[in-house]
Amino acid sequence: MQTEARVGVVSPGHGGGGGKSGVDTTSLKFKQQQEDLFQAQKTQIGTLSQLLAGGVAGALSKTCTAPLARLTILFQVQGMHSDAATLRKARIWHEASRIVGEEGFRAFWKGNLVTIAHRLPYSSLNFYAYERYKKLLYLLPGLESRGGNMSANLCINFVAGGLAGTTAASATYPLDLVRTRLAAQTNVIYYRGIWHALQTICKEEGVLGLYKGLGVTLLGVGPNIAISFSVYESLRSFWQSRRPHDSTVLVSLSCGSLSGIASSTGE
Repeated sequence: MQTEARVGVVSPGHGGGGGKSGVDTTSLKFKQQQEDLFQAQKTQIGTLSQLLAGGVAGALSKTCTAPLARLTILFQVQGMHSDAATLRKARIWHEASRIVGEEGFRAFWKGNLVTIAHRLPYSSLNFYAYERYKKLLYLLPGLESRGGNMSANLCINFVAGGLAGTTAASATYPLDLVRTRLAAQTNVIYYRGIWHALQTICKEEGVLGLYKGLGVTLLGVGPNIAISFSVYESLRSFWQSRRPHDSTVLVSLSCGSLSGIASSTGE
């Protein structure tokens, strides 16, 4: 018993330095955990800020270009409501004048509220899904060690972009359908607003009516977003490798514009 007691007392004495070292190690680990947590929170805040900024920017751009979007939709469905003589006279200025004369200037923004309501979650989900799909694809066997391979990165960006676009479009398609139907209305007002349109479609066509045309939409959205993301990432990487000191705003705007042109051309 004395030996055991002596061992119990002496051990801390001999291991005093080890105890101090253990405390230091624990302190360092705690500080490292705190720093990691801070960095994770900072990254999350940065991501949320970027998503919110992207959504607001998308909503603003859609609002500014709403008149052109309305004219585009009316020209697309004009054959359903007009005779051959009217179709031969179809011109942008003529149609714009008709809208102002018959429906008022505010009619150019018909369906814009639902466009904004659609754009915010669509953009957020699109970017979030893209990053998640990229991480998952890099975990596939054979791709972990090929992160620096340009061909592999291009392929992953393309596939992740296509999957992200498909996911976002599927999740927000009912709002996109309502937006199109509201914008396509001319003299006869069938839907009085977003909720009325949703309720009317569900009542008359069933819940699946909210997804009419989804298949055709995905055939266009998937490749469009895939091209957009892959071109953007490739151009940005190439630009930053050649001109690393250029403004990130300039790089993002230029690469974003070019990727948008490329994806629209590919439709």
